[in-house]
Amino acid sequence: MTASILLFYVLLVLVAFLYSSVGHGGASGYLALMAYFSFAPEIMRPTALLLNIFVSLIAFIQYYKSGFFKWNLFWPFALASIPAAFIGGFLTVDAGLYKKILAVLLLFSVVKLLGVKFKTKDFIAKQNIYLALLIGAAIGLFSGMIGIGGGIILSPIILLLHWGNMKQTAAISALFIFVNSLAGLAGLFSKGFEFKSEMILMLLLALIGGLAGSYFGAKKMKSSFLNKILAVVLIIAAVKLVLT
Repeated sequence: MTASILLFYVLLVLVAFLYSSVGHGGASGYLALMAYFSFAPEIMRPTALLLNIFVSLIAFIQYYKSGFFKWNLFWPFALASIPAAFIGGFLTVDAGLYKKILAVLLLFSVVKLLGVKFKTKDFIAKQNIYLALLIGAAIGLFSGMIGIGGGIILSPIILLLHWGNMKQTAAISALFIFVNSLAGLAGLFSKGFEFKSEMILMLLLALIGGLAGSYFGAKKMKSSFLNKILAVVLIIAAVKLVLT
């Protein structure tokens, strides 16, 4: 095993830990790492979705056990996003365009992590079902196309609209990522995708990081504790995507 590959695996565990600690599956982080280490786009999307499925499920279970999940807040997003994510997974995106879209997505994530402070309020605003359906469909389609679960986009929307607090949003995002990733991967399978052997080790390492991160995120640490570290990883990957 080369030093470069070893470093990739170590960072993979770290990214899974960081993302699961805030209820995310980590797809944008996995994609950032794979982009930095020059993985091919046709490998990046299915691998990120696969890792997302397991890490987000682990995160959801921890937040659910802690009592933060709200079904009424979740279902409108999922109802529209699942079929949209399947369609997105079925679509083929040009490699050059894929990298540019991913770079923008990563920078969006950086802005959220570093530049935007969401203030929670004592009251929770009533959710607009129709708006939630529209948001879910848009995020789902985009998620399937790029290979993410959509939590990095959904989370700030919920907080900006004051439909949930930080912990509730993390719980909703975790399950939202899980169902979107399943749907997106199903879309890829429908056009003949096959698993690669190297995905197994990556999955095991992501599970280790996800188990640790989700436990500390739901039980121990504040949700913004490691945001700056994660943002640095995303910035490096976004720059590399733009330059290549």
